[in-house]
Amino acid sequence: MEGFQQRLTENSYFRQEEFIFADCDRSKRVRVAALLSKAAAFAGYDYDARGLTHEKLYAMREVFLLSRMALRIHECPRYREVMDITTWENGARGAHMQRLYEMADQTGRVRVSIKSDWILVDPETRRILRPGSFTAKPLGTCPRQIDCPEPQKIVLPREGLEELGRRKVAWSDLDGNGHLYSGNYGDIVWDYLPAELQDRAPREFFINYSKEATMGEELRLEGVREGDTYRMEGIGPDGTCFTAMCVF
Repeated sequence: MEGFQQRLTENSYFRQEEFIFADCDRSKRVRVAALLSKAAAFAGYDYDARGLTHEKLYAMREVFLLSRMALRIHECPRYREVMDITTWENGARGAHMQRLYEMADQTGRVRVSIKSDWILVDPETRRILRPGSFTAKPLGTCPRQIDCPEPQKIVLPREGLEELGRRKVAWSDLDGNGHLYSGNYGDIVWDYLPAELQDRAPREFFINYSKEATMGEELRLEGVREGDTYRMEGIGPDGTCFTAMCVF
């Protein structure tokens, strides 16, 4: 069996990974939660490979928090498929620093494209920093066009919302920072979608991360359907925690 490849270039990081049974739904399609998790992981792989570990960035008081993400699923990956996953930095857009991704199958066909926006934060004061404050390295730019919409602000209407239920943050939801892991929001969204949408693979998915959710907090979930689009909001004790939009 040949080993999977990984490569670091001046402005990209590439790695091959196989989607396993735990990444997939009951139809053996890769879950949105797994795609979100891969995106978060590859941002870390890239910086780790450059010697910029979370610990080093924390000591410099310059850490990244994921703010928004947009996915375009051209064809959903499936169980046991190996993807060539590449990520690039893509400069700054206002207060956000952008990172892009492509997941291609072994024929070279792009199956998933992703754009993500991150904010720079002082981990001790929790103050948001301007991208120009980042001193660890110059920001790279992506040399190609990524076939994915831009991350966007998601707003639900004031009227016509469905009350979907409540979701308590459990111990197994937490990551190493002690809050609800960014990838797990995909599963929360799918658990509360209308049943007839849960078995469908979305064409696009958007999410805004607004406030961190921690152990024991309860999210109140509301949603609204507009044709083949479903928007959802999770509201915690201190306000909106996340908003998401699924386009089928």
